[in-house]
Parts: sequence; C-alpha cells; structure tokens
Amino acid sequence: MKRRSFLQLTALTSGSIIMGKMLNGCDATSTESSIASDISWFMPDESAEHECTWMAFGANLEIWGSKLLPEIQNNLATIARTIVKYEPVKMLVREEDYDIAREKCGSDVELIICPLDDLWIRDTGPVFVVSEDGQKAGVDFNFNGWGEKQDYDNDAEVAGFVAEKANVPSINTDLVLEGGGIEVDGNGTAIITESCVLNDNRNPGWSKADCEAELKALLGLEKIIWLPGIAGYDITDGHTDFYARFAHPGVVVAGFEPNPDSDDHEVTKEHIEILQSATDANGEPLEVIVLEAPKSTRPGYPKDEFAAGYINFYVINGAVIAPEFGDAKADSRAQEVLAELFPDRDIVQLNIDAIAAGGGGIHCATQQEPV
Repeated sequence: MKRRSFLQLTALTSGSIIMGKMLNGCDATSTESSIASDISWFMPDESAEHECTWMAFGANLEIWGSKLLPEIQNNLATIARTIVKYEPVKMLVREEDYDIAREKCGSDVELIICPLDDLWIRDTGPVFVVSEDGQKAGVDFNFNGWGEKQDYDNDAEVAGFVAEKANVPSINTDLVLEGGGIEVDGNGTAIITESCVLNDNRNPGWSKADCEAELKALLGLEKIIWLPGIAGYDITDGHTDFYARFAHPGVVVAGFEPNPDSDDHEVTKEHIEILQSATDANGEPLEVIVLEAPKSTRPGYPKDEFAAGYINFYVINGAVIAPEFGDAKADSRAQEVLAELFPDRDIVQLNIDAIAAGGGGIHCATQQEPV
C-alpha cells in the first residue's frame, strides 16, 4: 500500500520553494490558535449530510508523465461523474485544462478555475468544521507538500481559496498537516498517525500534547487515538485514511496488508491491535472490522508503488464510493463489508487504477463540505 513515493521532487529542483514556508513560523512554545473564543467548532463525521464534494483536476505532465496523465484525468472524471449523481461536485481546474475537464467531467460538474500543483484536495483543501448554531468554517492546515517533498506553491493556497468560494471564514493555525491524516467519528473521537503529525518535516518542536491540544480545539475533539504509521515510507508519511476509518461512532474499519514481505504488514497488524484495545471519547470499546488488501491487481502498473487497499473509500449522500482492483474475492468482500456497514447507501466500486498507481485513492482526491 505504498503511496506516491515515485513522484518527482519538483519542489527540491525548481528553486521556487521559500524555505521559511516549511516551518510556517511554527514554535510550539508560543503557538496560539486563532480560533474565535466564543465559537465551539467541531468536525462532522464524513457520513453527515454534505453540501457538496470538492475535487481538483490538477494532475500535470511534469509529475505524472505522458502515460499516466490522461488515465489519471479519466479516473478523476469517473469519480466526479459518479458522485454528482448523489450530490453536487465542485471541481477546481487550471485555466489551460478547462476544456479537457469539461469534456471528461460533463456538464453536471461545476468547474472553478484555480492555479493548482496536483490533484490531492483531501490534503490541500480546508477541513470543514461547523458549530452547534449552524455556522461553518474551513481550517487551513498549512499544506507544505507533505514536508517539502513536492512543489506546493499553488496548492498551499487551495484551502483559503476553497473556503472563500464556499463563503465561509478560514480558521488559521500554526499546525501543519493534511486532511488525509485526520479521521473523526463526529462524536469527539479521532484517529491520527504519529508518523505524519509528529514529524519534524511538518511540526518541529511540537510535542504530542501540543498537537492534541490544538487539534482538540480546532476540531471539537475529546479523545485522539494515535497509530504509529510509517514515517518516510511514502510521500505522506503514513496517512490515517489508508489505515483506519470510522464507519459510525464506535465502529472502525481497519486495513490489513496480508503480504508478509510488505512494509505495511507489521504496521497494519500493530494498528489493529491498538484499535482493538482502544476506547472512544465515551469510554466505550471500539468494534474493529478488518479489510484485507487484495492479493492481486490488474496488470499494467508497477506493483511496488500501487496503493491497493479498500480503506480509502469515500462516504457521500446516499452512497459509498470505493475502489476495486480486479481481485474478485477481495473486491467482493469489500463490497459486502461496506454494504453491511452502510445499509442505507449504495455501494459503488470504481476502477481507479491510475490514481492507485500514483499512491492514492478516491478519498485522497475528494473533500467533503458538510451542510
């Protein structure tokens, strides 16, 4: 389940990085959240009703190459065309890519021109939060290219741009992380990987207690369950949304890599053990459902970088959008598990092999805006 380590390190070769942006002025000893003190914000569970889904038609030739680029664009269009049957889709697109995006995505997808570096809006976009009295805001987590691993000058501005287009205020923080590293149940509990958040390439000088205090204030959390993840194994340093997801409060779907030769084998075993012994914000034990990665995938892509796992599904209004990889038994098992967990939603499985070849998935390429 290795992710995106093959991407060109354009940030390090282009000369365009402002190094001060990496630290973003962070000093955990003097950090003050800019959250309005009179508003209590919380991040809803993904299964809560959506206003829309945000996406980014942002793959480019420099990163993806001539072979993968059109296939990636087709995958993005397939995801957008599927989601828009259930809820509105707002797709960011570079001005020069507008016509091809319109052709591939169709007229039902709203296109919004925006400078972009890449397609991973789960990480670059805002994390939307709401208040008890119906207000909404977007948290800008200071995207820095997963710790300066890829050019991010344009993508660093996406969170603020999306919040502005959504007509909601931005909430600023000194904490640096990505939406793919955060999983919440909407009821006060979160699952987060240490390898991503407690990493000097994002938050030098921050302790676990510092991060917990800031995240609890930003997202309305009461309990954070920390998984180790693997730092340096992929470009994200081990995002949560490839390891564990809440289906409902108290119910977690955890990924397991059955191949003992994979670096993910031992860490996914450890994650499952941690989750099985953990409790949520209410002190209740978690029910953990394990989904194995497929043992085989369709030919045509390098296997060492291919992100073949089912945990990166995306819950929308009336449906769950999930990947399938051509392993009939594993694909069927994933469909059955998701159908049991989400009985009132359609389970739609898509071939997104090109995106998987880039180390990502459906969840990585989408970001929900709650009502």
